[in-house]
Amino acid sequence: MRNDPGPTEGWADFLRAFRDSGPLLPEPWATVFGPLQAGTVDDLMVVGQIGQSLDGRIATISGHSKYINGPAGLTHLHQLRALVDAVVVGVGTALADDPQLTVRRVEGPHPARVVIDPRGRLQHDAKVFAADGVQCLLLTAEGTTCAAPAGVEVVPLPATDGRIAPSDVLFALAERGYRRILIEGGAETVSRFLVAGCLDRLHVTVAPIILGAGRASFVLPPIDRADEALRLSVRSIQLDGDLLLDCDLSAQRVPVGRANRST
Repeated sequence: MRNDPGPTEGWADFLRAFRDSGPLLPEPWATVFGPLQAGTVDDLMVVGQIGQSLDGRIATISGHSKYINGPAGLTHLHQLRALVDAVVVGVGTALADDPQLTVRRVEGPHPARVVIDPRGRLQHDAKVFAADGVQCLLLTAEGTTCAAPAGVEVVPLPATDGRIAPSDVLFALAERGYRRILIEGGAETVSRFLVAGCLDRLHVTVAPIILGAGRASFVLPPIDRADEALRLSVRSIQLDGDLLLDCDLSAQRVPVGRANRST
């Protein structure tokens, strides 16, 4: 188990080196985030993020989830946003939490905001649509009537049973030059990317609380035997009171085509 290097100590220097694709990244941040600098399968690096309780819940039965993770876990999430080109959420998360998807707790640029909304349910006043100069994309199913706010790019994609394939999402983002991509939520969206083999890494931040019941962190197809479970290469990093599990999924990642490098 490794210890968290501190919420901001040395962060600015690391951020500059990381985003400039420098070969030598400053420690101690290189230990935590170095594996996210480049993918090994294609020109994308796709990381999923889940914040959960000790018993694997992301929210109570009522849906309340602010905040399961402590300050260090939340800072880690904002650091992830600062390192990527685009952050992706499903429409369920956008409707339930109305997230801003900005970088506020640390230094860094705001990533492009992407919402997967096959049926065009998200309203114009959603915080992700804020006119703050940051690129925003709304991914909808082909044929969906969707009048997004001015400045929001609507991207129609093929859909099966009302769902857009994770590989199509990544390909659409790659075509627009987004190379590092964070799949932030919710549980169903992250799970679909996991099942489809579309994640290079998965960061699970575990808070030392037990909810007892509530919404599960992952929504996966059932298996009959324990030896059929997906076994991961995992390292643990202590984030103050929270525990980060950094899961390497590169062995099961499927290629989605070469992306144009972002500038």
